[in-house]
Amino acid sequence: MKATKHKIRVIIPDSHGAHIDLKAERAFIADLTKLRPEEIAMIGDHLDCGGVFSSHQRSYTKEIPESFDDDCVAANTFLDRIQKAAPDAEIRYLEGNHEAHIERWASRTFFNKKDADKFLERQGPAAVLGLKRRGIKYYLSHETYSGLTVPGAFKWDKCFYTHGISFSKHAADVHLARFGANVVFGHIHRSMSVIERTVTSEGHGAWCPGTLAKLQPLYRHTAPTSHSHGYGLQFVNKGSGRFTHINVPILGGESSLMEMVGAIASRGRK
Repeated sequence: MKATKHKIRVIIPDSHGAHIDLKAERAFIADLTKLRPEEIAMIGDHLDCGGVFSSHQRSYTKEIPESFDDDCVAANTFLDRIQKAAPDAEIRYLEGNHEAHIERWASRTFFNKKDADKFLERQGPAAVLGLKRRGIKYYLSHETYSGLTVPGAFKWDKCFYTHGISFSKHAADVHLARFGANVVFGHIHRSMSVIERTVTSEGHGAWCPGTLAKLQPLYRHTAPTSHSHGYGLQFVNKGSGRFTHINVPILGGESSLMEMVGAIASRGRK
């Protein structure tokens, strides 16, 4: 069998634990089973941690019954399904601002770093999700990686991955300007992309795939969101590291992936 020159990398945006949208999740897992990617980048907020470790989300009595255990069960179930659908994939998990709620809570609650560290060893995101047992590398939001000068980001071939440094209307432009290179980010829950060329480079882009969480969270109160479901798909050249990035939309619980593939195949048959 002839070896392929490309590998598939899937980027999983914010899913928010117990707040994951079940229809979007099912559509995503169905695609993942078909794609069988070699690599997966999870770019943060796959635990919500809002009802226990942060007061930001606790605005309504409906949210009071939420437990951290429920959140962990939902996130672990999602991870189980990911690893079943893509059993051979290398998975990298980047801490988002919601996973970081746990460490922030520990820093406010404990008066001794040793006690706080011991708590995080047992109740931190990597522990409650069993990431070491799963063989998943965890990237902390306050540590630096890949020789970068900023924390909470890593480089994989010719692309950077970060949870997100801007929530603005033009977040993709902000990420592109600050990184000055190809970058995929989450955090904003909106599908977004921008690509530009400079006189010294062939061009680079910034992409946000959207979210797999519910589209109308309670913390937005009565304001309709512009959130959208989807995930990122990259075809990476194994030799050069160059890649093609696609934001795959999930609309009404239905993925657009097979429709896109079918359209390309039908053109090839003409």
